[in-house]
Amino acid sequence: MNFRSSFLPNISPVVKNLLIINVLAFIAQQVLVAYFPITERLALHYPAAEGFESYQLFTYMFLHADFSHLFFNMFPLFMFGIMLENHWGSKRFLLYYLVTGVGAGLVQFLVAWFSIRHYEGMLDYEQILKVYKDGLSVIQQGMNYTDVNMRSLNLALNGQTIGASGAVFGILLAFGMLFPDIQLMLLFPPIPIRAKYFVMIYGAIELFMGVSNLQGDNVAHWAHLGGMVFGFFLILHWRKKGIY
Repeated sequence: MNFRSSFLPNISPVVKNLLIINVLAFIAQQVLVAYFPITERLALHYPAAEGFESYQLFTYMFLHADFSHLFFNMFPLFMFGIMLENHWGSKRFLLYYLVTGVGAGLVQFLVAWFSIRHYEGMLDYEQILKVYKDGLSVIQQGMNYTDVNMRSLNLALNGQTIGASGAVFGILLAFGMLFPDIQLMLLFPPIPIRAKYFVMIYGAIELFMGVSNLQGDNVAHWAHLGGMVFGFFLILHWRKKGIY
């Protein structure tokens, strides 16, 4: 998508550095995989899972699964982040980015907790014990359990979250709130749409996908919404303080 206006600013400093860090982290994931398990160490793990570290709430948002994952997060960061940084200033924009990214991770924890409690209720003690004891090694071997509830419990407990999507969805929300009437031109379909409606549609799609709980889509839809929710309340806080 592109703006129906002259939108050719220089890249603002925080956006530029975030782009560089994400690209370098992605290259490191590819190059260092045989020497150091960078994704395993820096991805976000559930707090009760083996391998969880508190710093992962920050580091997970700089890792990506593949090039398309990286591109579709960095493209909206570039497209929308520059105007937000120019409006807020670099310090506030960086704070917003990190708060929404961490917030998305916290929401992912909450959803995982509810999922774990749900699937534990569908299993007997021996099955639950087996998942807690062997589930991580099963995933590390690229496999999972054939029983659907054991498989879902294992993914909720031992799955890893990576990507800047939570922070990027926070940026989309902020753009829609600060510049609601700017016209965007969608690529598919090629129609103009105001920023506020674009954000509403995106949020509704993510809510539907999260509630649907589609098995195997491997996307943290609730974390995306979490980035939006934390961004929304942070912006409301700034509005009350008169620094919006």
